[in-house]
Amino acid sequence: MTVETRPTPIHGPVFAADPQLVYERLRRHGPVAPVEVAPGVEALLVTDYQAALDLLRDSDTFSKDSRAWQRTVPPDSPLLPVLGYRPTALFSDGETHARYRAVITDALALFEPHRLQRQVAETAHRLIDRFAAVGRADLIAEYARQLPASVLTTWFGVPEAQHAEVVAAITGLIESTAQAGAAYGKLLAVVTAMVAERRARPRHDLASWFVTHPLGLDDDEAIRQITLTMIAGHEPTTNLIGNALLRLLTDARYAGSLFGGAMTAHQAIDEVLWHEPPLANLSAHYSRYDIVFHGREIKAGTLLLVSYAAANSQAAPPTDDAGALRSGESAHLAWAAGPHACPARDPALLISITAIEQLGSRLSDLELAAPAEELLWRPGPFHRALVHLPVRFEPVAG
Repeated sequence: MTVETRPTPIHGPVFAADPQLVYERLRRHGPVAPVEVAPGVEALLVTDYQAALDLLRDSDTFSKDSRAWQRTVPPDSPLLPVLGYRPTALFSDGETHARYRAVITDALALFEPHRLQRQVAETAHRLIDRFAAVGRADLIAEYARQLPASVLTTWFGVPEAQHAEVVAAITGLIESTAQAGAAYGKLLAVVTAMVAERRARPRHDLASWFVTHPLGLDDDEAIRQITLTMIAGHEPTTNLIGNALLRLLTDARYAGSLFGGAMTAHQAIDEVLWHEPPLANLSAHYSRYDIVFHGREIKAGTLLLVSYAAANSQAAPPTDDAGALRSGESAHLAWAAGPHACPARDPALLISITAIEQLGSRLSDLELAAPAEELLWRPGPFHRALVHLPVRFEPVAG
């Protein structure tokens, strides 16, 4: 079998249309494969489950600091809004990482589950009221994208007039297009103004918590941790809701609707985290020195990404007679692993499950308004996200 020696693109519409086919081809290279993450920018993608765990847990061999790598790519690269160094927990190691992460985890601990669930339910009903009487909706644009945004902007205290601007900025920067830099700049401007205002007049919101935390973040550190938390809280949760809704509407085990099937919203989300994780490839690491990793020679400073999607598909547990995933010995990597594992797992799951259950309680006869095979997926190396999710249903009064 001939193995393609050129890096395989994982950023265009071909990849977005069928990423699992691309992962299968990449496995011909072994656990680590050469990929192109943007035009002219190469990286190594870890597609093997055990290799992914080894990378994620090895802070001695691999660093999260992207500054040396960043000097090797064009300054206008669309990857930099996602991978370019910033003083945040995502790009730090050791004590610096521990300090930033402590502020973030302390902030997330303020999401009291019952209060959060109530807010999500109220927001869900408000959004559903906007299209319930119409009989048609795009559940990405009108629901999955709006709901986490409303929750996060409220908790952070973003001015209501800037909610839409913040959502557009977060969505734009993850696309890794030429507009990504401008999108990040807009988000930064909103958060910078918020931090300055909270420094002078703290409130009872998360932005004030970051500014006044006992670990003493300066203004730039506070701005960067807030933007990181907003981005990490919104985009993956939006995609998780959208991907789970698609599974509920297309898998026969769910009876083609949100109610009446043998499977629950929680089960659908669990399957998505295994098979269609909302962040498909990320956990950027950089080798500290020349190494041999799972049979591949890697130069110091090389960018390595973990493919949660590819690793999960390799390690997914078997299904039972009804087709539901059995609990297996291995855990999926949708939340990553190791010292940089996602700290927002519990609130993200609560938001997603509540959002789906509330939708099903109001519109139990939802069905796709277009063939599933014609739905488009957003291109980009990092996410697994639908462009639209059109549905129809019997109109109901708000």
